[in-house]
Amino acid sequence: MLPFDRFEALTFDCFGTLVDWESGILAALLPVVQSHDLEADPERLLRLYAEAESDLEAGPYLSYAEVLGRVMDRVGEALGFEPKAEERGRLARSLPSWPLFPDTVASLVTLARRYRLAIVSNVDDDLFDGVARRLAVPFDAVITAQQVRSYKPAPAHFLRALKALRLPTERVLHVAQSRFHDIAPAQALGFTTVWVNRRSGRAGTGATPAAGAGPDLEVPDLATLARAAVETAS
Repeated sequence: MLPFDRFEALTFDCFGTLVDWESGILAALLPVVQSHDLEADPERLLRLYAEAESDLEAGPYLSYAEVLGRVMDRVGEALGFEPKAEERGRLARSLPSWPLFPDTVASLVTLARRYRLAIVSNVDDDLFDGVARRLAVPFDAVITAQQVRSYKPAPAHFLRALKALRLPTERVLHVAQSRFHDIAPAQALGFTTVWVNRRSGRAGTGATPAAGAGPDLEVPDLATLARAAVETAS
């Protein structure tokens, strides 16, 4: 178990960790694919998404809305159709309403009683704003790709978060679902990390590329982390 009393702040990835982004992604992609009289296995769609998104984010900076539009283009190319203009924008338009995991709000409320909380997210400011009001807690810092002009796993999000929180890495615990986008780069910078394995019990890595980074703690959901932090501190 981690020494939870050592930390003053928790930084969170948002989409995939707090927001059930795989459900949101599939709800946007599947109707488009089906409208072109095609069938696609959901896990294949998630893999296509992961490949396209990570490749686009590694190139010159684009807004996340544009990244999502180009992801749709690449999914269409892989499956043999050309998305219409309305279909290219479907991922970005739907993102603010993607569902939260059932344990997200209660866990954040519990953790906010003991820690400062921050968000480090690969999105545009306005897209996160659409989700923020549903998270029900104030954040001490919100760092987006739009602000730092790059995407995780690049280090800029994490460095900006430390500056905003005015804390050294040893006082900050980073919590995330993606080992590729979050666990690996955070550990390289000296953060202690918690991997929220939202795909526990399912094969593959879904909408995130594979990565070999091992976290300091693995939990199946956010509620488990919140309980462990409270019990350790009591």
